[in-house]
Amino acid sequence: MKPRILVIDDDNLVCISLKKALTRLDNEVEVCMDGGKTIHAIKTFEPDLILLDIYLTTHNGLELLKIIKDEGIDAPVIMITGYADVNIAVSAIKGGALDFLLKPIDLEQLQLVIEKAMKNIKLKDEVNKLNKLLEDDYLSKEFFGKGRKIQKLVNAVEKLSSSSDTTILIEGESGTGKEMFARFIHQRSPRKEKAFIQINCSAIPKELAESEFFGHEKGAFTGASQKTKLGKFELADGGTILLDEIGELSLDLQVKLLRVLQERKFYRVGGEREIKVDVRILAATNRDLEEEVAKGNFREDLFYRINVANIRVPSLKERSEDLPYLAYSFLMEFAKKFNKNVKDIDEKALEILKMHEWKGNIRELRNIMERVVLLLEEDTLKDYHLNFLVEKSNSGQSSDRRFNLEIPPLGIKMEVVLKDLILKTLNITDGNQVKAAKILGLSRSKLRYRMEQFDIEVVKNIR
Repeated sequence: MKPRILVIDDDNLVCISLKKALTRLDNEVEVCMDGGKTIHAIKTFEPDLILLDIYLTTHNGLELLKIIKDEGIDAPVIMITGYADVNIAVSAIKGGALDFLLKPIDLEQLQLVIEKAMKNIKLKDEVNKLNKLLEDDYLSKEFFGKGRKIQKLVNAVEKLSSSSDTTILIEGESGTGKEMFARFIHQRSPRKEKAFIQINCSAIPKELAESEFFGHEKGAFTGASQKTKLGKFELADGGTILLDEIGELSLDLQVKLLRVLQERKFYRVGGEREIKVDVRILAATNRDLEEEVAKGNFREDLFYRINVANIRVPSLKERSEDLPYLAYSFLMEFAKKFNKNVKDIDEKALEILKMHEWKGNIRELRNIMERVVLLLEEDTLKDYHLNFLVEKSNSGQSSDRRFNLEIPPLGIKMEVVLKDLILKTLNITDGNQVKAAKILGLSRSKLRYRMEQFDIEVVKNIR
């Protein structure tokens, strides 16, 4: 990408000469001959580098330098003047100028100064990326839960992470933590020091999707008049890109994405230069993509291209043994965030959480814990703090809710149904046989008899 240089000088001949020379050196150049329009010119052009004359007819360059810095504009400034004055040079450097050049300007010297400035910009960007990485929480294995099912998945995902290029499709319902698994993969991959870029495919307007993915050149379409825009693939170069909700992409964009996946090359919208990137691609979806392929909504060749490796994130209902652990984790997170002295969740409150359907999965649990902790004035979360969940569960449902059992077309053995029913009930009660017997309408001795009959062993979860 060409460096963008703004020349601020009220000498027309100097402006013309510098623009011609700098353009020839493969820079994008704009000039401003009115010191009073300096800030407007900077904000409009968004330069990477500013050349500022010290002696303007109506403005003092050193004062303009101070205004530029006070405005929080971080583009480096090189001061230029026709007078050799050490004191002025010192004042300019103290005021935040990167360098100081005398007229007539030596183009070779100017080019060296520009290269130095661009190296500083690149270094600053790298430092910002590093700081961002350090600010982000490094996801531990325990972050996802401690149940055997989820830890088995986490261990498998960690092995897949070691590859730097393998494309992975992450499937699961909304709110199960697909994005967190994608971050986990990136953090444990050889690309961990580079960028992690996420694209929410369902949130991008169809007409802007290609520009969002691949960027555009100035003037490529109405609204693209400011400057060249880098797309998400270019920003992710060297790192990882997550295509979240990939099943929402239009068929047109699926075709263009397929080429990028195959060749790692693309053109910006309105561009003529082919751009090559080195990225690892992760895709996430809450749809059944094989079903979408069958319906003609998703390209079969693209499906097989992104489905090199596959992981399925279970719903919270499928891993209810993790619910107490996750609830406590969120309790501690929001207690710290809101400076609350909340330390515990009582058993009745946990029972309410376990009985909830959690259609929104972990995201719903986290949101509810945030709401409850924010309003909580006690040091323990109790059942009555969750009355709104009970009311929500009861609304729209009759008091004598019927249990719906789906029978497979080829039939099923009764002992299989009974065993599954007992296992699911014990899972809900965290292995508490008294509570399970009560839910099933059995005596404890009858439940234990059935457990021995079906060889069911229960290990209580440890918090």
